[in-house]
Amino acid sequence: MRRGAVTVRRDFAESAGRRSDLVIGREESFGAAREQLARGGSVLLHGPAGIGKSTVLRTLAAEHARTTPTVLRCSATESESHLPFLALADLLGVVLDQVSDALPAAQRTALESALTGRGESTLQRDGLALRLAVLSALRALAAEGPVLVVADDLQWLDPASAELLGFAARRLGDTPVRLLCAVRTEEPRAEGAEYDRHLRASPPDTRAVRLGPLTRAQVSALLDERGYSGLPRSTVRDIHRTSGGNPLFALELGRALAESPTPPRPGEPLPVPTSLRALVLTRLEMLSDEARRTLLVASAGARPTPALLHAAGRENAEAETAQAATLGLLATDPEEPAVRFAHPLISAALYAEAPAPERRAAHAALSTAASDPIERARHLALATTGTDPEVAARLAEAAALARDRGAPSVAASLGLLAARHTPPDSVPGPDERRVTAAEDAITAGEPDLARDVAREVLTRAGAPGERVRAWMVVIEAAGQAIGDVDAAFPQALADAGDDPRLLALVHYQLAWRSLVVQGDFAQGREEAAHAARLAAEAGDRRTELLALAFQAQAETLMGHPGAPATIGRALAEPQDARVACHHNGAGSSRFRWLVMNDRLAEARTAVTGLLREVRRRGMAESEVHYLRFLAETELHSGHCGRALELARESLTLARDAGIGEGAGAMQAALAEAAGGDVRRAVTLAREAVRRTEEDGDAVYLSRALAALGHASLVAGDAEGAVRALCRVRELEAGAGITDPARGRWQGDLAEALVRTGAPAEALDVIEVTRAHALRLGRGSVLAVLDRAEALVRAARGEHRSALTRLASARERLAGLGYGLEEARAAFALAELRAERPGRAPGAGTGTGSYDEAARLFRRCRALPWLRQVEAAVAARSAEPLPAPPAVPDALAGLASMERQVAALVMEGATNREIAGRLFVSVKTVEATLTRVYRKLGIRSRVDIVRLAAGRREE
Repeated sequence: MRRGAVTVRRDFAESAGRRSDLVIGREESFGAAREQLARGGSVLLHGPAGIGKSTVLRTLAAEHARTTPTVLRCSATESESHLPFLALADLLGVVLDQVSDALPAAQRTALESALTGRGESTLQRDGLALRLAVLSALRALAAEGPVLVVADDLQWLDPASAELLGFAARRLGDTPVRLLCAVRTEEPRAEGAEYDRHLRASPPDTRAVRLGPLTRAQVSALLDERGYSGLPRSTVRDIHRTSGGNPLFALELGRALAESPTPPRPGEPLPVPTSLRALVLTRLEMLSDEARRTLLVASAGARPTPALLHAAGRENAEAETAQAATLGLLATDPEEPAVRFAHPLISAALYAEAPAPERRAAHAALSTAASDPIERARHLALATTGTDPEVAARLAEAAALARDRGAPSVAASLGLLAARHTPPDSVPGPDERRVTAAEDAITAGEPDLARDVAREVLTRAGAPGERVRAWMVVIEAAGQAIGDVDAAFPQALADAGDDPRLLALVHYQLAWRSLVVQGDFAQGREEAAHAARLAAEAGDRRTELLALAFQAQAETLMGHPGAPATIGRALAEPQDARVACHHNGAGSSRFRWLVMNDRLAEARTAVTGLLREVRRRGMAESEVHYLRFLAETELHSGHCGRALELARESLTLARDAGIGEGAGAMQAALAEAAGGDVRRAVTLAREAVRRTEEDGDAVYLSRALAALGHASLVAGDAEGAVRALCRVRELEAGAGITDPARGRWQGDLAEALVRTGAPAEALDVIEVTRAHALRLGRGSVLAVLDRAEALVRAARGEHRSALTRLASARERLAGLGYGLEEARAAFALAELRAERPGRAPGAGTGTGSYDEAARLFRRCRALPWLRQVEAAVAARSAEPLPAPPAVPDALAGLASMERQVAALVMEGATNREIAGRLFVSVKTVEATLTRVYRKLGIRSRVDIVRLAAGRREE
């Protein structure tokens, strides 16, 4: 075994019956391998032990076995790798009788001797015959149909079988034999990696597919799928870090935690099960006692270096770490001074195996050696047993320092350690420190940890202030699913009593409940205003600012005239730095107001500054939201590629932390519909709707439905768009939202209604929305409504006025900086010009207008829209010019306009349709028909149709 590799014991290796975790984090790798096999190529899967190679290999083999007549399999083990020809016997033993007659006598004899052991056969004596026999056998099988050779754990293949298989693989040429193999490797480098020799022994068309570590979100999904769904996100984060993203290691850690009666204490590494400790203990036993103690100190440190180890009393640190590196326990990098373990699991197993007194001694040494005050305090806590007010005070100071540095997760961990070491009668007491730690956990995006700590505090009587703060944490941790914690509100109000400071906290959360659960903006605004008054009375500026920001946000969305004044109050001094940049603070309210007032450049500057600040402070939830806000701004500005990147980043962070996933999916859907994949946009929008419905989130449900309506419209599903957007209309009407700039869905609904043949209803939507947009001065909304009305007019045959309105809308949207909406107006212009009635034969398809639309969409990187333009041009180019209608002899005496009208009546066109196609008014059509009746001596349209029928009968 190569030093540094990890041997997976078969007693807990992946079960062959398990395949459900394949789709978790392996979609890209699996798809690449599947595509390669489908086109007749071979695949070499590679990656470290436990990474999931065997699972992928088994699933691919099972999938292809359904269509491949012959599947040959072998799976080597380390204990059997010394037996010659064993893997070859696994592969060809079952088909020997089938192919033996097709082999020359010398080849048949050599192969039978190797596979059955009935005679002496070696590569030295029968090398050429054996090599040719394996090649001939595979060709004989391929003559009956495609062959798939499946070989797992190539690193344990006996040398004889590996040589023979490689010889044949390199010479198969066009023979329909594919190899699907897996080999263990430790390094991801393409050049000089371990799998190179295996790749050289594979067919020339082999594709090497590396399976890498899973992300934290993927590890979380894997643990949930395997039944370990009750673990807090902070614990899942530790599992991901300790496992290094290795699915097998993660599952073993999850199992151990699920079976453990007591979870690890804050600041302590995860307990490592015996099954995983065994992977590294054999090499740890080869270390000297002193070297092992040095590694224990390194495993206890956050960023161990030789200098730190020296300061902690490890005088021979260099020699001892060099010995560990030789055994593969440490990674070596000349440019990296830190002592780094080859895998996080080695550090965790070493720490878990050490007796508690040795661990405390390591932390005691580091508590004086570490230069960072936060690290010194953490080590002091882990070296101390029982309560100690001095240790608790140092930990609380370190937590405050971590908070100021923008590391709220570290602050939460230190705060919990401080609470553990705080004597019950101290001031502040242990529960107050626990609540503070829970609030830090909320900021860090760890709602599960925050909720658990807060509920622990609430199990005791406690002081009213601590209890109300704990209730607030429980409510905050619920996120958008605030309806799930309805029972907390009456209890929080009871604990608050008549204390205005505590009541302000509760009424602020009641404002959110009114908004999210009931969808009542007016009630939410009243609750927020009440909370602001209570907070001002109590001198609680932080809560007052949050309540004012909420009030301003609600007033903005309602179209309330007092919104600017409320924003001004929320921005007035004195300010609270953390509230100022919070996603529910005044900065966020001002950003929303700027966007709704078409001040996109200012909005971008504002949200960029807010994003920078929350990243500096480690405010995870605010970062998720501000990334989404910035994506929204870029999308309005027509920077679709940038918007897509930001929306995807926001959604990834949201899923990783379990924060705002519905809102993230909503914005990602809009970005995908503009600049990515329309099918993915629809899928994401449906996910957003599902999540917000599950959370009972009335606020984001309408936004999610608006995204679904927009994505459906872009995908060509106008009826689906109407269904979704009509629900949005009902929800916003019920919530009292009148500002059309909030979701900007009205233009999409009108367009979808036109496409589904309901222009009158579309016009109603436009007129109602226009009244609100005019009252509030929403210029971009008015321009989009004009674009939609142009489509209504075109449907009615009023093409000239439609063209005029579209051109005006495009110009105004360009002036306001709405690049994508401008491009959509240009596209509508091109479509209308291409379809204009009376277009002379040979006049072209309006490709010049389409070229302009394509240019604008290309500038926006709006790929889905660009594809629509290309499809429209292709359709117009392939469309034959309409033949002039046959004119019966009876019509010969009519004037040109009269003949055209009569001919269209013969085709079954209505007066409105005739007006649209001839670019005249309906009244003109009616007057022309009256003249036609008189000249032809007939009384109605039916008589004209009879004339046409008589012509056809002749």
